[in-house]
Amino acid sequence: MSLEERARRERLLSQAAAAADACRKCAIGYERRHNVYGEGDPCARLMVIGEGPGETEDEQGRPFVGRAGQLLDRMLAAIGLGREEVYICNTVKCRPTVAGPYGPRNRAPDPEEMANCRPFLDQQIEIVAPTVILALGSPAAKSFLGRDFQITKMRGRWYIGPREIPLMVTFHPAYILRQTGGEIEGVKRMVWADLRAVRAKLDEPVSPPSESSELVEARQGSLFGDE
Repeated sequence: MSLEERARRERLLSQAAAAADACRKCAIGYERRHNVYGEGDPCARLMVIGEGPGETEDEQGRPFVGRAGQLLDRMLAAIGLGREEVYICNTVKCRPTVAGPYGPRNRAPDPEEMANCRPFLDQQIEIVAPTVILALGSPAAKSFLGRDFQITKMRGRWYIGPREIPLMVTFHPAYILRQTGGEIEGVKRMVWADLRAVRAKLDEPVSPPSESSELVEARQGSLFGDE
């Protein structure tokens, strides 16, 4: 990618981020601390899309910077990608909350919030023009594939996403962190299979040799902090 093209995309994303920051179509636009537009390589081949910012993201104005973000970093590293090599964003740019006994709690964005924010997401996809989209969690998947999407039954397959970009769905890192007991091993295996599929898809059009399968497999053990 030329320096001129990279600069053009950076400029467009900066302008779009300013427009998103000024948006107040939803009530959460008045309640949030920061608009969490997105970050990463404007020329990334992989775009990672979650559902919405959480408390830490709202405080810092950056996507996936809490515990779930740390796990996402390890997931990406397991398939040979640094956080700086991908573009990360959410279906909505403001933190959706519900009242709790100790203050606002995170919740999934509702359909109206996702619809109001969708032009910003579509613009990000158009500007970055990724080769692959990885949707994290059911709300993100439903925003592309419809409200009948069932993540436990339908993840792990390739779908046609926006602009005919291959779309893979896997579990959200926050969901993985909530698993306990025997369930967590099964979830790990499914997520690892999804990540390997993403790596393989990214490698398809690349002319230079990709990493050996042995090297990628070696990362599996450290994916979730295992020894």
